[in-house]
Amino acid sequence: MSLAAAHPGFLSPSGVEIAFLLVGVATFGAAVVTVTTRQLVHAALWLVVALGGLAVEYLLLTAEFIAWVQVLIYVGSVVVLLLFGLMLTKAPIGRSPDADSGNRPAALVVALAAAAALVWVVVDAFRTTWIDLDGAAGSTKVTGASLFQYWVLPFEALSVLLLAALVGAIVLSRKAKANTDAAASQDPETRSGQAAEEGAR
Repeated sequence: MSLAAAHPGFLSPSGVEIAFLLVGVATFGAAVVTVTTRQLVHAALWLVVALGGLAVEYLLLTAEFIAWVQVLIYVGSVVVLLLFGLMLTKAPIGRSPDADSGNRPAALVVALAAAAALVWVVVDAFRTTWIDLDGAAGSTKVTGASLFQYWVLPFEALSVLLLAALVGAIVLSRKAKANTDAAASQDPETRSGQAAEEGAR
């Protein structure tokens, strides 16, 4: 039996393949909205949708461990860290016209070129590769052993990076508050108001 006869191909997709395609389209749409919206909080929330869609894709590929790591680390940590950074730095909640650099055409060209290169590399590398959904390639045991045997250092480096980002957000927020307090103390109206309050006492 030939390879083409063993695998039906794209003309007769299975339910899993159809679900994979639909979730992929939804994830792509969420990612596009994430980078095009001018509301920072909305961008973070749409990023949750995009990362959640990737977790569903991993589940459809029977990579349960990677799917839950995606949810716990990216959705549960990275996005929460972004929201904390927005709140601590007092970023605008509504629309932010200054969030757009005005280089959308150049960014679109770079994004399309990067996407084309990634698609070409993946198709060329896995042209004749088929995923056995009934096998143990994506099981928690196999993936966990590979992760904590070969990828421990990058895993810990990511933790340090997240901690550094959180500390940086706190430092920036404290500097902004210090500058605001200094400006208020130098304001003549504020000093005259404080003097009047002291005289009334």
